[in-house]
Amino acid sequence: MTDTSRTYVAAIDQGTTSSRCIIFDQDGGAVAVDQREHRQIFPKPGWVEHDAAEIWSKVQAVVAGALAKAGLRPDQLSALGITNQRETTVLWDRSTGKPVHNAIVWQDTRTSALCRELGGSDGPDRFRDTTGLPLASYFSGPKAAWLLDNVPGLRARAERGDIAFGTIDSWLIWNLTGGTEGGVHVTDVTNASRTLLMDLERLEWDREILDALRVPAAVLPEIRSSSEVYGTAVGQLRGVPVASALGDQQAAVFGQACYDTGTAKNTYGTGSFLLLNTGNRPVPSKSGLLTTMGYKIGDQDPVYCLEGSIAITGALVQWFRDQLGIIRDASEIEALAASVDDNGGAYIVPAFSGLFAPYWRSDARGVITGLTRYVTKAHLARAVLEATSWQTREVVDAMYQDSGVRITTLKVDGGMTANGLLMQHQADVLGVPVIRPQVAETTCLGAAYAAGLATGVWSGTDELKTHWKRDEEWAPRMGAEEREREYARWRKAVERSFGWQEEDD
Repeated sequence: MTDTSRTYVAAIDQGTTSSRCIIFDQDGGAVAVDQREHRQIFPKPGWVEHDAAEIWSKVQAVVAGALAKAGLRPDQLSALGITNQRETTVLWDRSTGKPVHNAIVWQDTRTSALCRELGGSDGPDRFRDTTGLPLASYFSGPKAAWLLDNVPGLRARAERGDIAFGTIDSWLIWNLTGGTEGGVHVTDVTNASRTLLMDLERLEWDREILDALRVPAAVLPEIRSSSEVYGTAVGQLRGVPVASALGDQQAAVFGQACYDTGTAKNTYGTGSFLLLNTGNRPVPSKSGLLTTMGYKIGDQDPVYCLEGSIAITGALVQWFRDQLGIIRDASEIEALAASVDDNGGAYIVPAFSGLFAPYWRSDARGVITGLTRYVTKAHLARAVLEATSWQTREVVDAMYQDSGVRITTLKVDGGMTANGLLMQHQADVLGVPVIRPQVAETTCLGAAYAAGLATGVWSGTDELKTHWKRDEEWAPRMGAEEREREYARWRKAVERSFGWQEEDD
């Protein structure tokens, strides 16, 4: 039976492939978890969509499931936090509460031509000084612009104020707090920083960029901090304060206790996202990284990060399982890869929808290089795992070039950290220890921490630091000469992926 004298905080993690709810106790320990997958919709090559109404129903189901498993009533929750897949874009009708189109997912590349057109003579850096971001199909502003241009009659409705724009955090908060009956239309600084529409220093929507993308200000949510009470839930969570929102990668920064300048974490999920805390000032990137929000607690100064976004890491294992059928379950890849000593000379560059950091090449496509008759499925399994390590190494190098900060350890989280072979290779190619915390669900934990700070469950980040505990550490074993030789081969393989997609394809 659950101890009803304790304080509990719930976190909703609305991810790319599934939604889950985890309930945490005051020590940051997970009490209960419930998770449900949602459909992935692929209308055309390079297009990826979700049904936002389906996501909302799955979120309601996992909240009910987690409460039931914990044996808790909603009135025993001190707060609810939200973390979400970033950049995935929803437009909905304020009066009916219905999405006007499927959500366009962060991986979707349909806005590539629009982004090239917007760049004009300035190219992808046209808005970088203001937003910290290149013009790329990854971000949500161009996705909103595409919907306004392509859904019949939508632009006129948007200009009248009938339509709301949001990333998934906004969609969930609006629904949680009442929807058509007074739902709160807000987003937090971390999600706003991924739209290509926010001034990174002023933390406000930028009028010039809105005009360039033809996105009416009337559709936009209010930008708030990552840790404050936005409103009170109705329905099954009636009365619970909705008190945090963080994009999933920023939530992992928060859950990994990366509160000091120079601390870094890498989250291994569908893609991988490495964030380095750069303190209270944004650090411009000259090396293909994103300058982004880290978090903002209430009225405290904002914290910024450099981010390296890698599009495909865990998704490459899924491809190996589902499209090639070489393994039946993702967990089988470690044993298969460990059955050989190396990759047999084979490298896999998973540029399925272009390459993200540090290249930002939407013309790249996936390649397998170095194939000989010697290569077996076990060598390919190893190459699948190593692709994640090498892509991370490229991002770490770029961070050093931009910030001058050399990472001395890497905190890791996400599903792939259960793979010891991968974590060892990651330590080998970086030449620094890789550390996994006891609570692997750092994304949810970060959202819970931020919500608990806003409602007095925890006193501040110093207290939260004391909750962080290491689970396992991998020290590098590879010699420097071998590391650089293998890295050079990886870079050669990456170059082979460039230029496959023509502009008129």
